[in-house]
Amino acid sequence: MLLYVIRHGDPIYEPDSLTEKGKMQAEAVGRRLATRHFDRIYASGNIRAQQTAEPLCRLTGLKMQIEDWTSESNAWRDLSCEDDDGRRTWAFTTKPNTFFRGNEEYHSAGDDWYSLPAFSKIDGKKAMERIVSASDDFLARQGYVREGRVYRCEHPNDDRVAVFCHQGFGTTWMSHLLQIPPQIMWSCFDISHSSVSIFEFRNGKDGYTAPKCLCLSDMSHIYAERLPMVYNNTLEI
Repeated sequence: MLLYVIRHGDPIYEPDSLTEKGKMQAEAVGRRLATRHFDRIYASGNIRAQQTAEPLCRLTGLKMQIEDWTSESNAWRDLSCEDDDGRRTWAFTTKPNTFFRGNEEYHSAGDDWYSLPAFSKIDGKKAMERIVSASDDFLARQGYVREGRVYRCEHPNDDRVAVFCHQGFGTTWMSHLLQIPPQIMWSCFDISHSSVSIFEFRNGKDGYTAPKCLCLSDMSHIYAERLPMVYNNTLEI
């Protein structure tokens, strides 16, 4: 199975929707993905993710299925807090990235990341357990049942599955899929608007598999459509 994780296009957060630029990005990623056969298309409960998925649904004739556990609303509720200035922000952005990379305590924390001082304002363990449990249920429905750090190929397949979701949720989910501690994933990796990340669940001869990242935050469709190659509206790349 190939799992495609697509971030929504350039957003308007209030009200939840896409900008005109975001709609063009959605059309571009839809045209790109429509060149491949997809079996199922999922989107989060947020409108901006659903609007990004709509072109692919239209081009393939597949019905969009909603997976609310992938919504940014849930992730924001669980993983955001007030910073020192009283503003609501992601707990993993309350300190600069260089702090996480340069602090040995944060590198060595591993699966106990939620006990670190930077995350004292959130229930990080509960937040991750929610995402992990929902991920396990979702992947079991795709034919892959998690057993420890690998997945049993209960119904091995070559399906292509698309999930349209978000940055905060997406990087958190990816940390679980790739067994990268979240504090490392959050500080060292990111995904841009309408970008595509692909994870392969190769059907092992022993009946087991583990997801491998084939590409992360790919924006080739943006280049193909001659749209601005700008990472999250901040940096030309």
